[in-house]
Amino acid sequence: MKFGIVGCGFIAKKHATAISNIEGAELVAVCDKVESMMQPYIDEYGAKGYTELSDMLKSDVDVVCICTPSGFHANLAVEIAEAKKHIIVEKPIAMKLEDTKIMIEAAKKNEVKLQVVHPNRFRPVVMELKTILDKGLLGKISHANCIVNWNRGQEYYDQAPWRGTKAHDGGVLMNQAIHNLDLLLWFMGEPESIFSMEATRLRNIEAEDVSCGIVRFKDGALANIQASTTVYPKNYEESITIFGEKGTVKIGGANALYFEHIIYEGMDEKEIEGLKENIQNDPWGTPGHQRIIEDMIDAIQNDRTPLVPGEEGEKSLKLVLKMYESAEKQQQLNWI
Repeated sequence: MKFGIVGCGFIAKKHATAISNIEGAELVAVCDKVESMMQPYIDEYGAKGYTELSDMLKSDVDVVCICTPSGFHANLAVEIAEAKKHIIVEKPIAMKLEDTKIMIEAAKKNEVKLQVVHPNRFRPVVMELKTILDKGLLGKISHANCIVNWNRGQEYYDQAPWRGTKAHDGGVLMNQAIHNLDLLLWFMGEPESIFSMEATRLRNIEAEDVSCGIVRFKDGALANIQASTTVYPKNYEESITIFGEKGTVKIGGANALYFEHIIYEGMDEKEIEGLKENIQNDPWGTPGHQRIIEDMIDAIQNDRTPLVPGEEGEKSLKLVLKMYESAEKQQQLNWI
């Protein structure tokens, strides 16, 4: 399976490394307007460099990974789909819901696969919690907490002019917390209503650096969302806690997700400790980007839908945009 990458910034390195670790996958092409950005990939992987995407799409690539600033995702995805190439797109899938719909429709029309990079779904602890919830082991869910308190200093935003802009990057919800918002929706189902407040407190950026929100889900459960990039002096917490009538589970950690707390009715202490130990010994499992790319290869070979298709990326984007709209209007909004 031959891969190309468009956009050779920081995140492209994760894609290149993942591709190189997969047997039967090869990075054969990279594309960037700035030629010097492509050079490390040309030197290390033997990829051919292109300054125009249209030229790269004339080559024999099978899948293109979109690693550009988010505001450019939609137009690139449509161009790639029309060239009959499969698409892996970094989060968020796009900056506007109408762009997301255009991307999904272009992939369907041209019969190509569209996969969104939400790699946290593949972490062992996340998959275990999803199984616990799917089996109903926590009983009726009361509420949940979704927390991302991270540090991103001003130097982070000053690295590139698009960082922290509303058009191409967004703030903490769109850029950092969207992975956990994706998991929250995956665990809890479809929302019914949203209320949110946000602020730009410490960073000199256009978008928000702190956000607090409440979601009511269709089954009546509530969720608190807290996200920031203003924590001093380093990342403090990333966690999701689910509170049910028969148990409570918290997955978290400053830089990795593992079981911080797990207990539910009928689960003995030995089983709890064994599960926590297994997960904490291997909190990541196979790196998420590699799992995403492996899943895309399998989806192509077996002609099935990828595990994180465009429609799933659309859900987390919709939640972010609803939270933005609620904060701007200072009112509760319905999901539909």
